[in-house]
Amino acid sequence: MMRRHLIVPSVVLASVFASASCLGQTAAYAPIECAKASAPAEKTICGNYALGQDESRLATLYGLLTSLVAMGQRGDVMDAQQHWIASRNACGTDVQCLAQSYKARIGDLTKQFDALAKRGPF
Repeated sequence: MMRRHLIVPSVVLASVFASASCLGQTAAYAPIECAKASAPAEKTICGNYALGQDESRLATLYGLLTSLVAMGQRGDVMDAQQHWIASRNACGTDVQCLAQSYKARIGDLTKQFDALAKRGPF
């Protein structure tokens, strides 16, 4: 009887760790590492608190969304993210342009999240 109580928590912990490792594999986007920032847009984002917060929010939304959608849709989300990165980087050091870029992409990801939630149940 004592063994049974130990097995269940072990199985739960193993599934949590397996899920966490899968989440890392699905997303092809990570927040900017400011110590390694090289593009003008990245340096500007790292030097601006509000843009840094936008970057963090976007990375979180993106990671969650890509872990929840089906494989085909995940590819579409990842492709759109790569296009957005190119567009964001085209802003260079223009803070207003970067803020608008983040606002639009966060809005897009939020709409996709809302659509996913409406389709539920999970």
